[in-house]
Amino acid sequence: MDVIAPRSVEINLARLQQLGMVTQDGGRTAVAEDFRLIKRPLLRNARGEHDVPAIHHGNLIVVTSALTGEGKTYCAINLAMSIAMEMDNTVLLIDANVARPSVLSVLGLSPEPGLMDILLHDETSLADVILRTNVPGLSILPAGHANKRATELLASRNMRRLLTEIAERYADRIVIFDSPPLLMTTEASVLAAQMGQIVMVVEAEQTTQHAVKEALKHIERCPNINVVYNKSTAFPGAEYYGDYD
Repeated sequence: MDVIAPRSVEINLARLQQLGMVTQDGGRTAVAEDFRLIKRPLLRNARGEHDVPAIHHGNLIVVTSALTGEGKTYCAINLAMSIAMEMDNTVLLIDANVARPSVLSVLGLSPEPGLMDILLHDETSLADVILRTNVPGLSILPAGHANKRATELLASRNMRRLLTEIAERYADRIVIFDSPPLLMTTEASVLAAQMGQIVMVVEAEQTTQHAVKEALKHIERCPNINVVYNKSTAFPGAEYYGDYD
């Protein structure tokens, strides 16, 4: 049987740097330093350190928000870029916002088959649709073709099998999911329930306390929830500027 080599795509890193995002050659910017702080506890949970065991599927990390426009895609991409700089980890960035995918467009890439195609077609494998990038250690799984049964597909046995394969096939792999907003779709809570860690992005001075509380109710059974206060200049270590969903 022939082994299919992952397709390669070229991310315009100079463009991302101009957008204020984390890149390997971007130096020690404020945003790069902030995401170094954010990734540390996530990596500790995923790998286990100092006699503290790793949490179950701690390498599966979903980035979500209560509403659209809070910056979760921006945070997901920056987090993936930052973790890709680690010496001991590779990163798979998955666009799981299947109704409104934006990871590829933010990265300046064209739409491609991806997650939905794997779940819909038994003959489509992860190796068929994963995209290798020019960032060492970073691969991308696009959302793929939209489907009206997205919620059921994300809750299916095929999805659980895929998550197990993704989580356990490579010991050094960290998987970042860009999720739909929790209060806008049912897919988000279905996806979050299957993750080891959750990063919830909250837009500073815009997202209401009520929206945050309602969103947290959707993921209250998840034991490892982290909150990122986005687009704020009021607190050091929380100065993010992304406007992407």
